[in-house]
Amino acid sequence: MGRMDRYIGSGPYCYANSLAMVLGPGAPPPAVLEVLTGSPFGFELLAGLPFFDPYGWDPDRGLDDAIGLLGWSFRRTGAAGGAEALATLRAALRSGRPALVGPVEMGLFRHQPFMNGPIGADHFVAVLEVDDDLVRFHDPHGFPYATLPVADFLAAWRAETIAYRSTEYTIRFDFHHDRAVGADTALRAALPGAVAWLRGEGGTPPPGTLGGAEGVQAFAAQVEAGLPDGVHGHLVHFAIRCGARRLADAADALDGLGLAEAAEIATHQARLVGGLQYPVMTGDTKTAAALLRELAPTYEALAVAIDKDIR
Repeated sequence: MGRMDRYIGSGPYCYANSLAMVLGPGAPPPAVLEVLTGSPFGFELLAGLPFFDPYGWDPDRGLDDAIGLLGWSFRRTGAAGGAEALATLRAALRSGRPALVGPVEMGLFRHQPFMNGPIGADHFVAVLEVDDDLVRFHDPHGFPYATLPVADFLAAWRAETIAYRSTEYTIRFDFHHDRAVGADTALRAALPGAVAWLRGEGGTPPPGTLGGAEGVQAFAAQVEAGLPDGVHGHLVHFAIRCGARRLADAADALDGLGLAEAAEIATHQARLVGGLQYPVMTGDTKTAAALLRELAPTYEALAVAIDKDIR
């Protein structure tokens, strides 16, 4: 009969949605792309800020992994300044395929309500056209065919407030489908990486970052002590809803591969993370901390369940 509790709805999936638009017809849905990035498989506490993604992970790494698992090649580059970035963007768009641009500083995307300055939030878009005055792009945060003046777009694209960026003006383009890889084949190939992420072995985080169960336990104590406004806002506007969505999509993917035990654990994780929204919003720190402490051991449990299948 299949799982009856699948989530269908919106969420902050900017890089997965943008990648789906760039790859075009035949690309897996954003839910599958998100899982292929590795994002559901872990937790990290970065300078006191919680993220329901793996220890040492970032969207730049995740995007490259997902694209490669699906059998695509592409060019990824940055630029030394705005003029060079614009020239690269114009050249990229001559193919007729949108260009994947990001990270950008979301707070400088002034077409979005209440965005009036840097907020340190990353974002990704699919750019369609650029002329002397405007950049036109699909913004997956709910703004198809959005436009920004070139100078404003460049200011956001420089991404100087985004800590993980590897270059200024990062762009991915010149996509080629080198080999046909089905979604299930790509998802199964991603499983060893998922185990590595769950065990904190997938990347190198900044100094002072806590991951996995240790990070969750530390964050539970932080919740009990009282959350600063910035951390509270980050949780209720982004981290909880994104984290629960990622885990729900991971559960669907694992279930589709026949990994029933792993899917059950991921579903339990999604319920725990999703269940944080109301207590965090209402200041019920006792309930929120209890949910986090129940979540802490599930990352290793999920690693064990997946590892049993791939050995």
